Amino acid sequence: MKRIFSLFLFFPLTLFAQKKPLDHSVYDGWQSIGERLISNDGKWVVYTVTPQEGDADLFIQSTDNVQSKKRVPRGYSAVITEDSRFVVFRIKPLYKETRDARIKKKKPEDMPKDSIGIVELGKDAVVKAAKLKSYKTPEKGYGWVAYHKERDAATMKPSALPTQKTVDSLRLKIDSLTQLVVQLKNIKGGNKDAADADEDPATGSSADAGSDLLLRNLATGKERTFKNVSEYAFNKYGQKLVIEFTKAPKDSNSKAGVALFDLKTQRLDTILKGGNDFRSYAFTDDGSKLAFVAERDTNTKALQKFYGLYLYRSGNDSAILLLDKKSTGMNTGLTVSENSTISFSKSGNRLLFGVAPIQAAKDTSLVDFELAKLDIWNYKDDYLQSQQLFNLQNDLKKSYLTAYDFAQNKIIPLGSVGLPTIIPTNEGDGDFFVAVTDTGRRVQGQWEGLTLKDVYAINAKTGERKLVKKNLRGFVYPSSTGKYILLYDSKAKNYFAWDGTALKNITSKITVPLYNEENDVPDYPNPYGVMGWHEGDSAVYVYDRYDVWKIDPATATAKAMNTGDRKKEIVARYVRTNPDERFIATNSYLFFDLFNRKTKQSGFVEYKDGRVVHAKPIAPADYIVYKKAKDADAFLYSKETYGNSPDVYVYRSGTDWKLSDINSQQSHYNWGTAELVHWKTFDGKNSEGILYKPEDFDPKKKYPMITYFYEKLSDGLYQYMPPAPTASRLNIPFFVSRGYLVFAPDISYTKGQPGKDAYNYIVSGVQSLLKNPWVDGKNLGLQGQSWGGYQVAYLITATNMFKAAWAGAPVVNMTSAYGGIRWESGNNRQFQYEKGQSRIGSTLWDRPDLYIASSPLFHLPKVKTPVVIMNNDADGAVPWYQGIEFFTAMRRLGKPIWLLNYNGEAHNLVERRNRKDIQIREQQFFDWQLKGAKPAKWLAEGVPAVKKGKDWGLNLVD
Repeated sequence: MKRIFSLFLFFPLTLFAQKKPLDHSVYDGWQSIGERLISNDGKWVVYTVTPQEGDADLFIQSTDNVQSKKRVPRGYSAVITEDSRFVVFRIKPLYKETRDARIKKKKPEDMPKDSIGIVELGKDAVVKAAKLKSYKTPEKGYGWVAYHKERDAATMKPSALPTQKTVDSLRLKIDSLTQLVVQLKNIKGGNKDAADADEDPATGSSADAGSDLLLRNLATGKERTFKNVSEYAFNKYGQKLVIEFTKAPKDSNSKAGVALFDLKTQRLDTILKGGNDFRSYAFTDDGSKLAFVAERDTNTKALQKFYGLYLYRSGNDSAILLLDKKSTGMNTGLTVSENSTISFSKSGNRLLFGVAPIQAAKDTSLVDFELAKLDIWNYKDDYLQSQQLFNLQNDLKKSYLTAYDFAQNKIIPLGSVGLPTIIPTNEGDGDFFVAVTDTGRRVQGQWEGLTLKDVYAINAKTGERKLVKKNLRGFVYPSSTGKYILLYDSKAKNYFAWDGTALKNITSKITVPLYNEENDVPDYPNPYGVMGWHEGDSAVYVYDRYDVWKIDPATATAKAMNTGDRKKEIVARYVRTNPDERFIATNSYLFFDLFNRKTKQSGFVEYKDGRVVHAKPIAPADYIVYKKAKDADAFLYSKETYGNSPDVYVYRSGTDWKLSDINSQQSHYNWGTAELVHWKTFDGKNSEGILYKPEDFDPKKKYPMITYFYEKLSDGLYQYMPPAPTASRLNIPFFVSRGYLVFAPDISYTKGQPGKDAYNYIVSGVQSLLKNPWVDGKNLGLQGQSWGGYQVAYLITATNMFKAAWAGAPVVNMTSAYGGIRWESGNNRQFQYEKGQSRIGSTLWDRPDLYIASSPLFHLPKVKTPVVIMNNDADGAVPWYQGIEFFTAMRRLGKPIWLLNYNGEAHNLVERRNRKDIQIREQQFFDWQLKGAKPAKWLAEGVPAVKKGKDWGLNLVD
């Protein structure tokens, strides 16, 4: 009886302790931390917890009492006011309501809308207002919030309502040929629909009619409503609010205009009345000046429209026309650009704006359907026609930086066609700005991947230019005040500082490399980069592989900060916790991430006045510091491991607290472990990678193993991976949970043999693991995407040790890919092979042998491994004809291959529905090949086009 009783207890407990494997139903509810905010006084933290699909939550938590937290369902896009008294945020409609509305194909104006939420910190009440369009608070001021409401659909004319086509066009299920047409239209005509590609944007139409703007005093709760508002903005410190009014719908005598509201006096003054279009509002920090562009002189259907730059000064009755195309100092043929960003310098003594060439009016005598439609490619063009067409809309809006100097009452031209890039210094008040141009040398970008640049110093008071460096191959780092221009010369592998008279090498005395010591592409190595400039430009901080060097640009003296450690292989990198930081201030708090390259463990350290004030010692975890409180010794950080989600932690006044605790459901599932493994490659080099094992791993069993790779992944040993329908990569936690081993080896490369190098590292690593009896050598798989997809395709031509392979967007024919176009940018692909990731290092005609040897297509008769490929017809990186070449060749050879083409999808899947679909298919394929499961119908029988959209072939065969 005693023996029977003990057995009775043992079996139920064992069954109860068993954990479930992950399945595809878990994705939507898996959470992540989204926004993270800390108040300036360090006493409040706001963060969001977001499921992959569904309703998120916003949490407001006190650091005085971390056990007390307020949850606001569906809150997001939060701001804590500068005085640390209020949090303002948006509230989404219920996910179910939005989903149901989409199912019912409701019109856009009838779709559920956001609300605004306002909470006074320390209190429980939430002030809400429905139908929110947008809200703003002063960037550095406090006490006010302005929120703009959606216009009431009942008052809108049908012509003003957006069409259902606008909302649903990307959701429609259309076949691949239609998608290709759409893709070409987008390339050649920007993002506009073909129907309106040649139409001018309407101005002053009913579509521009305004809606209510409410201004709320946060302290008193009092609100003021402004009718028919189309745009609004606070000045930086919150003394003024500019409001753009539209015509009142029921008042034929009303006019559009611009008004200014003084938040102190509560006075509203109209500063400009009448006009068709107003744009680009910019205040000085104190609100004493306001500038904007306006078009006031033409009717709404005019073929040419000219904008002027308007200025309002405090105390004046109205805004005045500061300048336009007729103004003295404006170069002939140029006009004020309505598309440029306008800004005042920090002092307010300069106004920076853009000018653009005057475009010829459209010739209305030409009949559109009688005109030829073609693109003309000319070998002398700076940019390929495909690049020009891709950038067409941006180029049509391009402008050149110009300054108005109030001290001289003068226009100062700075940028031009020949000097398109101007970098202001000292927040617009610098004596010298920096200009960069590659004019006349752009063709070489086709095969170099970059262009040589000329660097100039521009006198911001006169517009006079002085050459700093001719034909720079490298990087430009202006100092914070503009006193120095720092250059990194990739050929010289050193930093040079220009002090107004000459360039001087300031790093030649540093004995360690300041460039990538592990560079393995056939090009000059990139620098590790610049941390920043010290206050007053007294020093610049640059990185080496492990540490930071503080360099005096005047004397070229350099001193290591010793935040990292080369001997122990500890990397230190500065964490910019203040997004407004322009320089490293004296006596400021400095955070550094610490990373041990050997163990992959991390930590961080905080310095003040050169001493450590807080440190998280290097430990088996991944730490990330996010933001420091402006006025307190408090900051936010996260901590994660492969087995633990990255939760929110706060440090304040000597104490650390964990604030969030997401994904408690993970404890019910069989998760996994991640460990670092080492081996020697076939040519004797040391290598490393990550081996993921199931949580219930039993060394007495045999496990199928999938090898996944992309360049180097081992630094991510402690990174958490949620079970999510991925865009392309292997869903590692999913497969590990279901009894697979996953191996992620690092790969290093030499010039001219990317496939052989992949074989050297990957196959040697797999063979090293096969020495363990728990690796099932008869059931090995491969998975890779893009560059990894290419390597999958190559490996199955070089070895038959893998039983199943999955390749996403692989290039299989380098000879045809070499001269192709990356349609996502319009760039030619030659640079990838000669200088970049494909690592051939030669032209196709100089070394055709290397291209052929590295191209899987020429070696497919050797393949015995079944393979699934994903190549999508709107892939902008790898042309999908590469997948077609792969598929048709394998089909011709009678070898098992399947091609998945997600219609209209990109290089990596964007639509979540498609991501979910591919996860199911990937599991079905590997379970069939590596576990002996029944195949799905799409694998065994296929899905004919007549069943498209009706039968997805996911059912298993009987």
